[in-house]
Amino acid sequence: MKTKIQPGLGELLRYVSELVEQGAEDQYRRMSLKYRARYTPVLRALQAGATTVTDITARTRLTQGAISQTVALLETDGLISRHTVEDGRKSGIALTAAGRKLVAQLDQHWTVTFAAIEQLEKEIGHPLRAALEAAATALENENFAARLEAARSHAFN
Repeated sequence: MKTKIQPGLGELLRYVSELVEQGAEDQYRRMSLKYRARYTPVLRALQAGATTVTDITARTRLTQGAISQTVALLETDGLISRHTVEDGRKSGIALTAAGRKLVAQLDQHWTVTFAAIEQLEKEIGHPLRAALEAAATALENENFAARLEAARSHAFN
């Protein structure tokens, strides 16, 4: 019999993320939408008033690289368009008519999504989003590499 190893934090976070995204993707297919779960934070940020990649990054805690890649996919799918902003150094981003129609379809779905998250948190008895927010903030204050070094020095001294 093989011994099961204790999963690390990264493994568990990736696995939970995969399970959530698989469920979301299944629901989008049921809704007959050509849609990727990774679009959600960008579209929600645009809906909330973001107008540039920098704005979206500030609202989502995602990296500028990840946002830029998603914006490119959204543009290819015809859901957003880019335009030059006043100072000419950045591109503005706006929903196209197709993007606005999609966001209108998804708005109710996003409400249901947050209700499902609340139900999951009740089921597991932990405020999962609050715990992940706290973990993100703690890691922003002291990154994981520094924490590994500290743990190494305590373990071997």
